[in-house]
Amino acid sequence: MRKIDKFEKVNEENFKRVVGVKRETFEVMVEEYKKAERERKKGHKIGGRKPTLCEEDRVLFMLEYYREYRTLYHMGIDYGISEGQASKVVRDIESVLIKSGKFSLPSKRVLYEADNEIEFIIIDATESPIQRPKKSKKTTIQGRKSNIH
Repeated sequence: MRKIDKFEKVNEENFKRVVGVKRETFEVMVEEYKKAERERKKGHKIGGRKPTLCEEDRVLFMLEYYREYRTLYHMGIDYGISEGQASKVVRDIESVLIKSGKFSLPSKRVLYEADNEIEFIIIDATESPIQRPKKSKKTTIQGRKSNIH
C-alpha cells in the first residue's frame, strides 16, 4: 500500500503539519523527481528489482525524515525498507531537488546578514562533580615482583 494514499483526504493545513510543505510544493517536488527518473532511465535498459516505494512515497519519506528527525532505521521499518535503502532514498531525492534549482534554503551568509541582533548569549558552564571510587590499599591488588616474568 502506498503511504501517500493516506494523505488524500487530509486537509491542506494538516498536510503541511505532517509533511512540512504545502501540497502544491509537494506535487512540484514529485514532478521534478519523476522527470529526473525518466531522464536517468532514458536510453538505458535498467533491469533489477522493482522499487519498493513509488516516487510519491520516496519524496514523502525524505520530507518526513527531515520533519520528524527520526532515525533512518525507524523510518525504514515504517516504510518496509532497510536502513541502507532509506539513506539512499534521502540522498537521491535531495540531489535531484537541489539540481532542479527550484528548491533551496537560504545560505548561511544570508542568515548572518539578516537584521537579527542577538542581545544575550547564555552559556551554562557549571561544573558538576563526578563520583569516583576512593583509592585504598584494600581495593587495589598488588602483584608480587617475583611472579611477574
